[in-house]
Amino acid sequence: MTSTAPPPTRSAPGTSTALLVLAIVVVALNLRGPIVNISPVLDAIRADLGIGAGTAGLLTSLPVLCFALATPLASLLLARAGLERGVLIALGALLAGTLLRSAGGSGPGGLWAVVAGTLVIGVAITVGNVAVPVVVGRDVPARRAGIVLGGYTAALNVGSMIMLSFTVPLAAGLGWRPALAAWGVVAVLAAVIWWLGTRGNARRAAEAAAADEGDAGGPVWWRRPIVWTLAIAFGGQAFSYYGVTAWLPLLLHDELGMDPAAAGVSASVFQIAAVAGAFGVPVLLRRGAGPLPALLAVCAAWAALPLGLLLAPHLWLVWCALGGAAQGGGFTVIFSIVVRAARGPAESRKMSALVQGGGYLVAATGPAVVGAVHEATGTWAVPLLIVLGAIAVLTAAGTASARASVHQRELEGVVLRRV
Repeated sequence: MTSTAPPPTRSAPGTSTALLVLAIVVVALNLRGPIVNISPVLDAIRADLGIGAGTAGLLTSLPVLCFALATPLASLLLARAGLERGVLIALGALLAGTLLRSAGGSGPGGLWAVVAGTLVIGVAITVGNVAVPVVVGRDVPARRAGIVLGGYTAALNVGSMIMLSFTVPLAAGLGWRPALAAWGVVAVLAAVIWWLGTRGNARRAAEAAAADEGDAGGPVWWRRPIVWTLAIAFGGQAFSYYGVTAWLPLLLHDELGMDPAAAGVSASVFQIAAVAGAFGVPVLLRRGAGPLPALLAVCAAWAALPLGLLLAPHLWLVWCALGGAAQGGGFTVIFSIVVRAARGPAESRKMSALVQGGGYLVAATGPAVVGAVHEATGTWAVPLLIVLGAIAVLTAAGTASARASVHQRELEGVVLRRV
């Protein structure tokens, strides 16, 4: 017998959807920026702590590893505390990690605080990564879920750009420690708006618990093929993103002779263009026959980046813009499929955790693999082909996921018509 889960709950009476969306966006500002804002001041940190480049590099790669390894813990916390309270706990931990990272002394002895704070930040952001797509799928009206996911994805990149842009001026006047600690204000702001946007949701939590029971009517969630194809697709997306992000400035420097400063600014196009992809994908989702056209458009734009840099590197601006739009759109389309495929809030949380955990575990190897292959070959051709291979994986697994989600919706429609 075919069974259907209870329909996703939406905003509780008295709760403004607009305020909830604002809360989601402000939380998203905190989910990448605290990781990347350390990059512009790494030289100052190295000089202050007396550490090498390899150790300093861990400060940017450790959070990505947390995204992979801490997802079971994040899912457990959200199951026990609830989505609303779990995100508040995560924002409190993010503030604590931000302050701890700036609390140690100078010299190698101060490294413990930077590493410990970085790990706390990584775990806290992992909770937000898992929770927010579930909240969107559960509480935002279905016709608006795609555009809200797009706004969430765009805010991830906007938060990164804001913190990257202003950390250096702050550090010039205050030093790197106060400059990094100052961004804790954004976490406090997010916590206040999140509390206002999600308060009074006791009934929603009860309905989510009922949905937990309802999930037992169908196949065990982790045995569904779509869960694993989505995890594979996100692995291809995340590997490509982190591999390109880590090495694009050096590639532009080597291939086009740009000075390091200009190459760094040029690579920012890849980040900024993500906003266009994040909002463009929901338009395709609403106008197309389903997620498949949006996914294929994303994959085509993604492939243009490595192919373009291989064949016509002088048009780097075009390829970086297309690839940037694709990386923003790729995140949106994958989690739109998660929202479509999940049979209730509990399954959505578990799927989100597994998809992100597996994907980020692959992503954590991206910078190392791309860098090692470049060092071994002495060129950028093979590394770019590896990125292209990861995009091919995204295309194949994403296509299977999109088709499965459409098929599931068609089956559910048949069941509902029979009822």
